[in-house]
Amino acid sequence: MKTYSEIYLAAGKTLRGAGVEASNLEARLMAASATGKTVEEFLRDARLYVADDSFEEAMAGMVRRRLKGEPVAYITGLWEFHGLPLFITPDVLIPRDDTEVLANQAIAFARDAEREIRMLDLCCGSGCIGLAVASEIPTIRVVMADISEKAASVARQNAMRNRLTRCVTCLTADALQTPPMLLGRFDLIVSNPPYIRTGELESLDASVRDYEPREALDGGEDGLMFYRAVAEKWRAVLKPGGTVMFECGEDQSAAVREILADRGFTDIETVKDTRGIERVVTGKLQTEEKEG
Repeated sequence: MKTYSEIYLAAGKTLRGAGVEASNLEARLMAASATGKTVEEFLRDARLYVADDSFEEAMAGMVRRRLKGEPVAYITGLWEFHGLPLFITPDVLIPRDDTEVLANQAIAFARDAEREIRMLDLCCGSGCIGLAVASEIPTIRVVMADISEKAASVARQNAMRNRLTRCVTCLTADALQTPPMLLGRFDLIVSNPPYIRTGELESLDASVRDYEPREALDGGEDGLMFYRAVAEKWRAVLKPGGTVMFECGEDQSAAVREILADRGFTDIETVKDTRGIERVVTGKLQTEEKEG
């Protein structure tokens, strides 16, 4: 008779032997999913003996899927961002560490405001950014929007999972189109839009190209389609002096700065990620001048 720990460690060894970099972490996520527990709960009970073959069979099945290239987040339906447990499906991108930079900038903005603000998380996907900010700033009001109803549904589930529905609303909206009526105005718009050039999609790593939703990756011919649309169309729902914050690709910050400047944004700044890449671009909408 085997323990849960023996089976989980064997799965990690198999993954490691296949070159999976985060083999131990991924094995823990698989084990938690297979037992219906949190990672912490699984590790607490890992020395217990398994009652039948179901756990080992479930682990073997997930390992086979992973070795074929499927991301572990889609296999387990579990992921973590900014310390928050998230429900993940193939309808949304898997949150990356790079996006923590944008979330942290939004959190700092909300803290500095020292008042209740409204924030729009546009192209929200799983809702990771909006929920990270809401978890840190209890007084904020967050609207999370995505063109995909399935993505918006995932975001709603994650808001409920993290008990943030008191200050978070989810809806569907197309970032390339004019904002819906009665949306209200915002102090801050954050967006991690699709920004991969269409011609580069096929060259992406297979774990991204073959599994993650293409509509959440494709940023048009030059990768800048969404930045132009948001800066031009969605500025209408920014309050005077409001701020927009974008995540962008590693070679796009200069172009995004230019897009914002051409559309009336000032105080444009960039923020680097841990690798020194200009990952976030921010801009402030000019304050409306008083007549007379």
